[in-house]
Amino acid sequence: MSKTIRIIFLSLILFLLCGPLIVVTGVSLNAKKRLFFPPEGISLRWYAELLTESSWLIPVQNSLTIAFTSSLIALSIALPLAYFLWRYRVFYARALFTLGISPFILPPVITALGFLSFWVTIGLYGKMGATMISHAIFFVTLPLVTISLGFESIDHEIVEAAQTMGADPRTVFKTVIFPMIRPYMISGLAFAFVLSLNEYIVAYMVSGFTVETLPIKIFNSLRYGYTPVMASVAVVFVLLAVIIFGLIGRFGDLPKLLGAMNPEEK
Repeated sequence: MSKTIRIIFLSLILFLLCGPLIVVTGVSLNAKKRLFFPPEGISLRWYAELLTESSWLIPVQNSLTIAFTSSLIALSIALPLAYFLWRYRVFYARALFTLGISPFILPPVITALGFLSFWVTIGLYGKMGATMISHAIFFVTLPLVTISLGFESIDHEIVEAAQTMGADPRTVFKTVIFPMIRPYMISGLAFAFVLSLNEYIVAYMVSGFTVETLPIKIFNSLRYGYTPVMASVAVVFVLLAVIIFGLIGRFGDLPKLLGAMNPEEK
């Protein structure tokens, strides 16, 4: 494939990917309450409404609270599990790892139905805490995979050198292992946070209309007609994801975070 054809092909792919976002951004800037593109006048009133109107501000607060808390819970589950699998190399490690990623592998509807049955049985259906825990279990796969990659990238000779110098296991983990896996922890936390913000099925099945997140609010609002506020929510979500993943790509080793190995490791 020649360079010109390659450029044309990649430009076409970029246009197809960015085209819907350009349209949604234009719609969010409409001065009138219409979903027109190109926009009829330019205004940021719909972004202001998103952050000032209680009907939208409460779902924003709920989504941020659930996403932040659930991602921290997922990280707290993934870190000790990944460390145990890397440190002790037990024969059932593969089974434990598969169990850790299974909530994300199963169809979301199946997982959501399981959560629904569980929370209804114990009487916590419709509680924000139930949504947080459900999202944490659902997205624990992401920090588990990234942190496992971090542990696998550690040179065992470095750990052995620290032990030879007299460091106990706790000191080795604190001063040697933890700084090396910290970027992988941050990336896993970011992945879980962003996906939790956008998740609809599990949140709806677990909390219904009791705890309204932004995705649930959008779907509920569709019954009363379309407004540019929905487009502004989509733009904010995309920008937030771009900023978070852009920071990971800028300050982290993105190829290694995605599982690539160094040439000498192949």
